[in-house]
Amino acid sequence: MKKLTGLIAAPHTPFNKDNTVNYSVIKQIADHLIKSKISGIYICGTTGEGIHCSVSERKQIAETWVNASANKLDIIVHTGALSIIDTLELTRHAETLDIFATSVIGPCFFKPNSVDELVNYCAKVAAAAPSKGFYYYHSTMSGVNVDMEAFLLKADTCIPNLSGLKFNSGDLYEYQRCLRVCDGKFDIPFGVDEFLPGALAVGAKSAVGSTYNYAAPLFYKIIEAFNRGDQKSVFDDMSKVIKLIRVLVEFGGVAAGKAAMILHDIDVGDPRLPLSPLTETQRKTVVQRMQDAGFIDL
Repeated sequence: MKKLTGLIAAPHTPFNKDNTVNYSVIKQIADHLIKSKISGIYICGTTGEGIHCSVSERKQIAETWVNASANKLDIIVHTGALSIIDTLELTRHAETLDIFATSVIGPCFFKPNSVDELVNYCAKVAAAAPSKGFYYYHSTMSGVNVDMEAFLLKADTCIPNLSGLKFNSGDLYEYQRCLRVCDGKFDIPFGVDEFLPGALAVGAKSAVGSTYNYAAPLFYKIIEAFNRGDQKSVFDDMSKVIKLIRVLVEFGGVAAGKAAMILHDIDVGDPRLPLSPLTETQRKTVVQRMQDAGFIDL
């Protein structure tokens, strides 16, 4: 089973002024990520506002990313939706594309409330794209509170194409337990950007995140310093990460992250409701504070 390595970006879905998807900008984003040495992408997830897009939009977004990436990025397509019908339609569509894997977050209204319920749900979805790997998207935002070690142990018996987890939680004890399931069989890319050094310390080999869209060189510098045992450099460069994360916390991760793409001359527009767009003043503040964080010229 192939395992991801390096940084996997969770790219934004670009929108026009009228809130329609701006498909033409996807090629700009793809070229930028490839130049930034990003190894893969996780599309239509949280940062990509997948659940704010229609099924038809999500299909076209996926197709556009496949063409734009030109086989230079491992592509994971998030197909999760509130309706299992929509999820299955998106997953069957993903099966027809030249991608690495599919992925779903747990439904966040009527939720799977046990390991068995979550495994049954994921088994149904994963079977709709049997030639692709499958990652469960473990995120505290979903409200699905199931132990992931227990999930992997159960899912291993009934999801043959299970690749692992997109682990978006700061619980490094649970993360370590997941890394050890079935003698390390599963791929567990880590998904909390500001906790990356801690994840590296306990065994992470890959990471999925939104800040890798615009700050990948900084995080690669941190990874390189960690690998050579240079703790001072890790500490110093994490000060820059803290500065940029402060901006995301203050102004909203998706909206501020979209504004940050202006630093690379890429306009991805505003987020969709219910997320609030930034005012022009806020946008300028975000861009200035991101510049002040000192990661652009690395």
